[in-house]
Amino acid sequence: MAESRTQSFYNITPFQQIISSCTGALITSVFVTPLDVVKIRLQAQQKAKLSNKCFLYCNGFVEELCCNFHAGGSSAVSSPYWYRPPGHLTGTLDAFVKITRAEGVTSLWSGLPPTLLMAVPATVVYFTMYDQLRQLVLKKYHFDHQPLWLPAVAGGMARAIAATLISPLELVRTKMQSQKLSYLEIRQALKNLVLTQGLHSMWRGLGPTILRDVPFSSLYWLSYEFLKQKFHQQQPTFWFSFGAGATAGSFAALLTLPFDVVKTHRQIELGEMEALYSKQRTSTYSLLRNLYQSSGYRALFTGVVPRIVKVAPACAIMISSYEYSKRFFHNYNNSRTLYNSL
Repeated sequence: MAESRTQSFYNITPFQQIISSCTGALITSVFVTPLDVVKIRLQAQQKAKLSNKCFLYCNGFVEELCCNFHAGGSSAVSSPYWYRPPGHLTGTLDAFVKITRAEGVTSLWSGLPPTLLMAVPATVVYFTMYDQLRQLVLKKYHFDHQPLWLPAVAGGMARAIAATLISPLELVRTKMQSQKLSYLEIRQALKNLVLTQGLHSMWRGLGPTILRDVPFSSLYWLSYEFLKQKFHQQQPTFWFSFGAGATAGSFAALLTLPFDVVKTHRQIELGEMEALYSKQRTSTYSLLRNLYQSSGYRALFTGVVPRIVKVAPACAIMISSYEYSKRFFHNYNNSRTLYNSL
């Protein structure tokens, strides 16, 4: 039994794990960013409807009509102009068409630079830590087989650490994807946010992010490892990893979507006057309750189609490329060991 337990791991170094995770992260980020933009636009539209406000766009801020922004005691509003969104978005396909027509095809990759900056450190920490924690527990307690609670716990812990590290980049990415903004406007909004609420405000939306990502990761790894055990795939093939990753990701994404909606609502407040000067923060529970009271369960699952359409292939690409790369390095290390022994 000890033999089968050790064979479930690839004989690779932590550095090779890092390279394996980076490959999948870069491919996945480029592929799924347009789907993320559509999902966030749909959720941002929902937030604007709930707030029942008319917005004015000026100097990098989305402000209430007729509001005045003051910095250092003097008015900072100059040359205001209307921000005209692509129009009412009725669904995923409609959002793709209207955003492309109003803002150009490149707007579908809004926030790609911070997404890429997030993908590498987040994925490295997440996947490497997950594998290391799982192996550590199995080796320390000498389990005959992997208990299903172990991937759930290891996945949740790894995601909590990774999400905390990249939360400021997630804030910038979400705001950039919620509407068409320049980097200068984002920078100005961040500057005023930090000046008025402190450095900790850069972690706005971390609570809902943790509530979304930790259960997602626990459910995802639990489902994925269950499928591996069910079909006896200790070292899974590329296509098995692809299918199992898509299935596990879709299941986890659906169950955790309400927290994704709340996280988006929190983070697109960046630059809004109400968010800058509000002394009280609405709790996650209150936001969920308000969403439910406004439109029922449907409001809690806004953007469900683009999220699942995004998450399923993202998880499939990420885990299959990760497993394939690990298998490549495993075979490479074994061939080197055999060559050196001759």
